[in-house]
Amino acid sequence: MAIDLKSMSRKDLNQLKKDIDKALKDAELRERREALKAAEMAAAEYGFSLDELSSDKKVRGTAKALKAMPKYRNPENPEQTWSGRGRKPKWIHDALAKGVKISDLEI
Repeated sequence: MAIDLKSMSRKDLNQLKKDIDKALKDAELRERREALKAAEMAAAEYGFSLDELSSDKKVRGTAKALKAMPKYRNPENPEQTWSGRGRKPKWIHDALAKGVKISDLEI
């Protein structure tokens, strides 16, 4: 089906654009439903439902990295700590500039 866009009026082109946008949304919804159905069938092959798989916290939580324990503490403000990972906080830089050894800041 060939459409001669050059001969169409602006009004017709705008309507065509709206029709295309609606058709794209409908196609996306249809494909989502098909993907969901395929995923449900795949989960059912193993004896699970999608809800069971998506709410399994034991399996899903293992990939998360654990928060590192603090290794250094600011003597001027004990609430400020640093694990030694990532960028050094300003209070570390300030202490080092004053001549404090990094080992003096260890917890």
